[in-house]
Amino acid sequence: MTLNNQNELVRKAIAVLESFESGNPDAITAYIHPNKYIQHNQALLDGRAAMLGALGHLKEIGTKVSIKRTLVDGNYVAIHSVYEFFGPKISFDIFRFENGLIVEHWDNLQEMVEKTPSNHTMVDGPDTIKDIDKTDENKKVVKSYVENILLGKNPDLLSSYFDGDNYIQHSPHIADGLSGLSAALQALEEKNIEFQYTQVHQIIGQGDFVLTVSEGLFVGQPTAFYDLFRVEEGKIAEHWDVIEVILPTEKRKNSNSRF
Repeated sequence: MTLNNQNELVRKAIAVLESFESGNPDAITAYIHPNKYIQHNQALLDGRAAMLGALGHLKEIGTKVSIKRTLVDGNYVAIHSVYEFFGPKISFDIFRFENGLIVEHWDNLQEMVEKTPSNHTMVDGPDTIKDIDKTDENKKVVKSYVENILLGKNPDLLSSYFDGDNYIQHSPHIADGLSGLSAALQALEEKNIEFQYTQVHQIIGQGDFVLTVSEGLFVGQPTAFYDLFRVEEGKIAEHWDVIEVILPTEKRKNSNSRF
């Protein structure tokens, strides 16, 4: 895919998100397939009409959208944003395109935490994609990390994925460094808090940024984990995430899988 084509997909995806703020339906009408739109946000009805129907309410409550990062991987566009509705929230949205139109959408949303142990915000840090030629290599590094460490296949390899203690952390409850990550995991274990990744569903990467979409359990609840990693010289250098509890069946407005 050419750079121009990638930029066009990003432009369309951002225009759809910005319509939540403006209330203008043009982007949704122009860029979302009229009868082939699969919605994986289970709090929303399936199809394009549900998106159009929500615009008035979203504008009325003063919704704001601030785009922080975008990734393109084939026909997938992933966007890292801050949403403002009923307070600030951090979001990842993923759109799948076919023939220039959006046909599928996934997302994850979490309340913004203002004060973090690392003193970073949940969205600050680099936003310019580098090392495009290393995309596949970086995706392999992250895939290996998630499988061996987060899924628990070989946890003894933890330190091999990092450059010593150099690790910038944006997760709202974890301090910087490999030491901060290790301390957070140990604290969960000591408190008998269940924290488990069980399956990785998507890996989307561009250059030094790789987003993984996983499911698992947190505090005994089925949970969706969206983790964004920045890879530098083959090591994981930075991490952002959004964690959201999966709705129980009786509260879902569509029958699509969460993933």
